[in-house]
Amino acid sequence: MVNDVEDDDSCPKPVGRSSVFYYGVGHMLNDITAACWFTYLLLFLTEIGLSPRDAAIVMLAGQIADGFATVFAGELVANLSLYAVALVVFSTTKSTTHSDIENQYHWIAYTSIFIGCCFVGVFHLGTKEPRLKIRVHGTSYARISWAYWFKKVLYYQVGLVYMLTRLAQNVSQAYLAFYVIEDMRMAKSAKALVPAIIYISSFIVSIIMQEMYWTGQRLKAYYCAGGVLWVFCGASILFLPQSLSAFMYVISVFIGVANALMTVTGVSMQSVLVGSDLNGCAFVYGSLSFLDKVSCGLAVFVLQSFQSSSPRSQETLSTEYISVTRYGLGLLPAVCSLTGMAITYTMKLQTPHSKPLMEPLLE
Repeated sequence: MVNDVEDDDSCPKPVGRSSVFYYGVGHMLNDITAACWFTYLLLFLTEIGLSPRDAAIVMLAGQIADGFATVFAGELVANLSLYAVALVVFSTTKSTTHSDIENQYHWIAYTSIFIGCCFVGVFHLGTKEPRLKIRVHGTSYARISWAYWFKKVLYYQVGLVYMLTRLAQNVSQAYLAFYVIEDMRMAKSAKALVPAIIYISSFIVSIIMQEMYWTGQRLKAYYCAGGVLWVFCGASILFLPQSLSAFMYVISVFIGVANALMTVTGVSMQSVLVGSDLNGCAFVYGSLSFLDKVSCGLAVFVLQSFQSSSPRSQETLSTEYISVTRYGLGLLPAVCSLTGMAITYTMKLQTPHSKPLMEPLLE
């Protein structure tokens, strides 16, 4: 690297607990709003009277704008805080009219943004930037062009795996609230409780994975393990009868585990693709993020286009009917996971066995 941190000692000091905390909370506002976007946007828009197709157009427009902004611009406690707020709001307020429904989501939005902004302030006040000392070396590093990545097969493999992983996670999140309320007829509080269980499970598994020694083969194995879990969860969701709605709490635990396994390993595959030379890595992360956001928006738009009737009128349909919600929450994530496993199996991740891909969180 050209820039080295100025230090009296030759070895860098380990990151302290307070620095990890301050740095970690800096992303909370983005995480809260993203979780609110995927979990409650479609539900809110359809409850206030928009057609499924129009609601999907709103989400697609936001996803495309987000994708382009990511390219040109170059989690978990936050999500739990959102669902804690949502659980309180849905449990303590009534939702008999459109005005009541709007007030519920207003409270969730305002409270979430306030909490996120508070933690952004904590991040800016607590994070200290070290002074950098520029050392000019004889060797200069040329900037890697975009064409370089387009010639690498691994770029397309990692891009597809990451896109499929985010599709499974985000599209299922978008239809989760519909499923527990409209298909399973669970309590209103389940709109917040079930997502919270998913994120708690993901959090626990992510912490365990953080301390593991990672190699290319282990990345592939753990990704496939998460994919297998999602396939079984998707099949269960697709055919789960309303009389066994309580099992959704059990299924949500396994969904959380599957999301953690696939997301952590999928992001780590990007690090393997980039390697130790960070020149040009902004294009890799930006382009894959663009692909993820646009594909999620298009997937929701296509699914909502087949939503010919509102979820509330589906109670009059036969019990053999499989709703679009079940396809979005069960079938699509299972197919994406299965396809992602097949692509992962063909990857050649050349990672050195002498050093791990991730360092321990705290030293």
